[in-house]
Amino acid sequence: MNLKKYFIRALHRLQKGPGYTYKELLVWYCDNTNTHGPKRIIKEGPKKKFIWFFLTLLFASLVFWQWGILINTYLSYNVTSSLSIGFKTMKFPAVTVCNANPFKYSEVKHLLKDLDRLIEAALERILQPTPGNSSENVYPPLNMELWHQIPLVLIDEHDKDNPNILDIFESNQPAVGNQTVEGNGTTEEKKYKLAVKLCSHQGSDNCTYRNFSSAAQAVSEWYVLQFTSILAKVPLQDRIRMGYQAEDMILACLYGAEPCNYKNFTQIYHPDHGNCYIFNWGMDEEALNSSNPGAEFGLKLILDISQQDYIPYLSSAAGARLMLHQQKSFPFLKDQGIYAMAGTETSIGVLVDELERMGYPYSDCTVNGSDVPVKNLYSQYNTSYSIQACLRSCFQNHMIETCGCGHYMFPLPEGVNYCNNEDNPGWAYCYSSLRSSIRDRQICIDSCKETCNDTQYKMTISMADWPSEASEDWIFHILSYERDMSTNVTLDRNGIIKLNIYFQEYNYRTISESAATTIVWLLSNLGGQFGFWMGGSVLCLIEFGEIIIDSLWITVIHVISWCKGLKQKRAQVRYPDAPPTVSELVEAHTNLGFQPEDAGTLPRDEALPPEPGTPPPNYDSLRVQPLDVLGPDSDAE
Repeated sequence: MNLKKYFIRALHRLQKGPGYTYKELLVWYCDNTNTHGPKRIIKEGPKKKFIWFFLTLLFASLVFWQWGILINTYLSYNVTSSLSIGFKTMKFPAVTVCNANPFKYSEVKHLLKDLDRLIEAALERILQPTPGNSSENVYPPLNMELWHQIPLVLIDEHDKDNPNILDIFESNQPAVGNQTVEGNGTTEEKKYKLAVKLCSHQGSDNCTYRNFSSAAQAVSEWYVLQFTSILAKVPLQDRIRMGYQAEDMILACLYGAEPCNYKNFTQIYHPDHGNCYIFNWGMDEEALNSSNPGAEFGLKLILDISQQDYIPYLSSAAGARLMLHQQKSFPFLKDQGIYAMAGTETSIGVLVDELERMGYPYSDCTVNGSDVPVKNLYSQYNTSYSIQACLRSCFQNHMIETCGCGHYMFPLPEGVNYCNNEDNPGWAYCYSSLRSSIRDRQICIDSCKETCNDTQYKMTISMADWPSEASEDWIFHILSYERDMSTNVTLDRNGIIKLNIYFQEYNYRTISESAATTIVWLLSNLGGQFGFWMGGSVLCLIEFGEIIIDSLWITVIHVISWCKGLKQKRAQVRYPDAPPTVSELVEAHTNLGFQPEDAGTLPRDEALPPEPGTPPPNYDSLRVQPLDVLGPDSDAE
């Protein structure tokens, strides 16, 4: 009912028309507002009125300019970083240890037999090029199928515009490096470089050459590509069996005052390093806390890397690869791991940094990776999200889409196989193109996000020879007996590593982000600028809003009035003569001499009086002008 009354009153106001004009409304606002300036415009003389109008317009422009800067600053969502230092009992980090060599050479030698003979012959041709030293003279014959799939070539850079490509196994080929050639009284230096030739398919002219500044780098890269193709066809269980086992690699373990052994480690297979072992991963048991800082309360390990069983052309570095990381996170040792050298005792002091980032809209970070558009292939390990896992998953997905197979170094989704030379002859060319593609890398960088909360371990590393010459005899005897139950020494300095990992102190640093601009900051600065330049407040803004509403209401009334007038004009154009009034109809009937007593003598249709608004016969000749004497009674009728 109240709503109906409201609409009736609004209709009456519309019918009455506007009560005041825009000018009257503006004068009323200037006279009643609490904002400084507008009052002086209407009360001062002509000269001062102009001055105050100019100052008011200038300062209002400054207010809006400052407001625009403040709002833009707020919408940029900047953050400030704060550093705080705390002290508490902390969880000991997860420790992953691997061998720098992924497989025992004695276990994979049968798979690499043809490849090793091929690389030995190629090195002989590279280092000692002699006439007649070609692949046909080698017995037993080399498996040249491997060579033709991914060959090594020499590039003659004497003419850089038209370099000459030479096959290593062709007769009378020069050695790698610079050579001086004399002839016609001149001395000319020729430079030959070794490169890996990658083609989209065997025999294709669509090829690319990966150049290296050193022949050692070229040979290593070529061997890794061939090795990857061979191992991609080996089942996972066989690869685990060919790697270093925990009972052979972990000789001694001590955490604080509690003894431990290889059974306290979790085994995972890492494509770069073979079998890796993680202490305190937190998958099956609660993570261990460190009772006190210092070397006596940390983790102590003695490892045997069996350097004598390394693959000669694959692993050029010897030692253990280790990494400290959070519980339930996958260790990316190739990017974040460190080496521990054989024959040394390596002490690692740890400091903890906790990073706390603000989420959207302040930064594009993720809590658990659920809002990242890239499928995490490392989720099969039941590990938490990380940007390294996202980047590698993204690259693997691109390689599957582009090359039709996955790279051996990354996990595979279901229904996809690893690339190899037999099933995918152009996989190395495709892989090299993707790895050098800036566009594909940028797509992955834009798709992946940093984690909002992260823990980083800062390490201080020191090393010393271990064991010393005076103690190595008895230490090697004891360790050999404990592992092999042999009185003979089966260990040596080239394979033994001792590790000490501990917290340096219990102080940890927290680097947290906070919003640089908040809604309170925005309102405070907006009000400050408005009050400084115009002497206004929130009530002044309400007054300004009120005048805007009144202006809109006047505009609505004018529009409705204009529409009504337009409708009336259209009606007048359609009916140029005004319809007769009641008095006109009565006068017309009187002039015809019609009497009521004659109604019975008329036919039935004629006896009835005409309906109101129906013109009588010969209306045009009978029409008369209304009399003034009727006055307002006519309108009342």
